[in-house]
Amino acid sequence: MALLDAFRRVRYYSPMTQIVLVGLVCFLCPGMFNALNGMGGGGQMDRTTGNNANTALYCTFIVFGILGGSIVNLFGVRWTIFCSGLTYALYSGSYIYLNHTANGAFTIAAGAILGIGAGVLWAAQGMIMVSYPREEEKGKYIAIFWIIFNLGGVIGGILPFAINFHSEKDSLSDGVYIAFVVLECLGAAMGLALAPPAKVVRDDGSAVVLVKYTSAGKEAVEIAKLFLNPLMLALLPMCFTSNFFYSYQFGPVNASIFTLRTRGFNNIFYWGAQMVGAYALSYLLDNQRLTRRMRGLVAFVIVAMFFNVIWGGTLKQQLKYTHGPLPDGTPTDYPGGLIDFLEHKRAAGPIILYMLYGVGDALYQNFAYWLIGSLTNDSQKLSRYAGFYKGIQSLGATVAWQLDAKSVSYLHQLIGNWVLLGISLVQMLYVVWTLKDHSEDAEDAAKDAETGSSLEYAEKQQVEGAYV
Repeated sequence: MALLDAFRRVRYYSPMTQIVLVGLVCFLCPGMFNALNGMGGGGQMDRTTGNNANTALYCTFIVFGILGGSIVNLFGVRWTIFCSGLTYALYSGSYIYLNHTANGAFTIAAGAILGIGAGVLWAAQGMIMVSYPREEEKGKYIAIFWIIFNLGGVIGGILPFAINFHSEKDSLSDGVYIAFVVLECLGAAMGLALAPPAKVVRDDGSAVVLVKYTSAGKEAVEIAKLFLNPLMLALLPMCFTSNFFYSYQFGPVNASIFTLRTRGFNNIFYWGAQMVGAYALSYLLDNQRLTRRMRGLVAFVIVAMFFNVIWGGTLKQQLKYTHGPLPDGTPTDYPGGLIDFLEHKRAAGPIILYMLYGVGDALYQNFAYWLIGSLTNDSQKLSRYAGFYKGIQSLGATVAWQLDAKSVSYLHQLIGNWVLLGISLVQMLYVVWTLKDHSEDAEDAAKDAETGSSLEYAEKQQVEGAYV
């Protein structure tokens, strides 16, 4: 009865319900993609097609990440997320074709299409995640989303680990890819369950957004303004770096020194560790006993120290080898060959280090989202900010995946990651120092709410139908 009563108290139009729903969409779509990508080369022995598909993906992601916020503002969250989710299923399904034809053209094309869908989906997700909660709850809501989302990576890691446990193959079977396609189609359909932002009401009775009329022309102008915004320009290195390390961690590390089943095993802990990191950081980011700037400074120190420590440990490991298994049959030159998780003494250190990569990723990205969410509470601005973040992030990822595709040495890839981290931290510190305890537009919104402007209400009713 207690569980039933709790269920009855859940409001469909509450921010928490909407965060959980969008988390489930990302659990089933980007979460499964992350699990597949985390195998290195999409689970293929030869990473060339997977690397080129990721390059195509992030090339289109650059454009549609930046445009994504405006697309969501114009067409609403439901259908944009639904259509975007289907592009994840197309990408996973393309690997079945690759398994049977060894022709990577379809997979690369599917990657480019996925970049379009992902850019729009993540802009919508970012808007929901950082504009729906109250200012003092943003850390908690980001963490809740991150936990649900990364649970997809955990489940996605279990699938290849279980299916390939007794397999001696170097690439994933059709059954794994089919399972991903089914789950991603389900995730796309869940996008239709989201509520229009204009109908979402917080627990204190305040509206999430007073909707303003928008148009394609206005959105084009607002996108251009992003590149003139001093704070967004200061965050460019942070955005560029935020996914740069994936290609190194998934390829030169996971795919180069571990057996296929251990790569799946590692992903379970990589994405699981992200859930822990996000949950822990949320307590700091929402701690009202500290000013917003102080919370930002403490989080900054944690992120900076943690990443430098794990890159230091990675350098010690990287100096032991120069390459993984090659397409011509040459084995990895890692001492003792590929590591299997059952080799406890050999596996413990590298697997723990790989798990810590997941914690670091969660700390960095949750802090980045919180930082962006601290700049404003305007949902339309935040959808553009989130799109800007994902677009520039994708530019960095495009470069990173091509470094691995062009066989840049593993050591140089690691050094590049470390240097970029240092550059991004300097700029992040500047933005943290500019933070105020309350966003200016929050104060403006409070004044508008007190006056009960009938014009705002009329505009809200006029465009409410656009958010479907």
